[in-house]
Amino acid sequence: MFNVVSIAVLVLFAMGWSWSIARARVAGEGGPVTPASANIATALTDRSAPSVAYLTGAALVALATPARGESGKLRVRIQQGGTPITPILADTLPPGSVTTFSSGSAAESTSTFVAPRRPGIWSLALKVGSAIKPLADFSVITLRPATEKKAGRLGLYYIGNWPAARKGRPGVSYDPPNGFIEVTPQNQNTQLSEHFKIKDFLPHDQQNVWPKYIVIDIKMIDKDELVLQDLKEHGINPNGVRVLSGFRTPQYNVGGGDPRGRAALSRHMYGDANDIYIDNDGDGQMDDLNHDGRVNIADAKVIQDAVNRVERAHPSLIGGCGIYSGTSAHGPFTHIDTRGYPARWIGTGDS
Repeated sequence: MFNVVSIAVLVLFAMGWSWSIARARVAGEGGPVTPASANIATALTDRSAPSVAYLTGAALVALATPARGESGKLRVRIQQGGTPITPILADTLPPGSVTTFSSGSAAESTSTFVAPRRPGIWSLALKVGSAIKPLADFSVITLRPATEKKAGRLGLYYIGNWPAARKGRPGVSYDPPNGFIEVTPQNQNTQLSEHFKIKDFLPHDQQNVWPKYIVIDIKMIDKDELVLQDLKEHGINPNGVRVLSGFRTPQYNVGGGDPRGRAALSRHMYGDANDIYIDNDGDGQMDDLNHDGRVNIADAKVIQDAVNRVERAHPSLIGGCGIYSGTSAHGPFTHIDTRGYPARWIGTGDS
């Protein structure tokens, strides 16, 4: 529906431009033609001319829709540098267009729409002819290759080492990550989606070591957003969502925080799991989501119910969901992942 409305709006603009140009020509025959009028007229009448007239914010939003995920709320694409960016815009770029990526003082341009080779968080803009339009609220994150890790470290940041790759269920990966997001104090507030930022998923150790390096599977963020939307539809304000635990390095998974209940091959190490709770009153604990006057594991179950509904509607995001009671260190929470097969459990301690 959004695409249809966008196309209709563009058609109306084209009709309006054509009518305005025709009126201007009739009213001022023999007079000078403004550059803007000539530019639009050329784009509308010359099939080989760059489609400058159609390069609008609404058009870019429509073109980037596939990259927004099943929730429609994703704001980043995460991938290896130098690889094609699909399905964003790839099949619908106007002829002669150039994609410009910028990250601080760094910039790269390409006519083939591949991600920058350098690791970083890049904003995008399209240039067609003399017109340049940024793609608002969307970034491409390119990874630092895992091959640069030495003795379990990237720079000063200690990650540790993943277990050797092993075969699991079909579609479930236990391969060590092939790259890492480089997180700095300057980019940690980058929005991954409507409700989540990069810093929400940082491990809780090595607080003063920068840059940090983490793994995030964007499918997990997509699933989280769908769960929050489902909660909203059931009368629960999702804006107070908090991530208790996101990515865990192998070394942190073994001994950091409270390791009780953690799996040796925790999905947190592979970037496709997180533990969340809803805290709209800001007290640092799960809210009373079921309105029974108590805060306990039953409130975590409310989030699990939303996960069940989301997985029925979006089977590509199927995975694990565990509910945990509170401890002296934290309140109840819900574990969500996209491991590729359904799993449900009740646990204590950490997930």
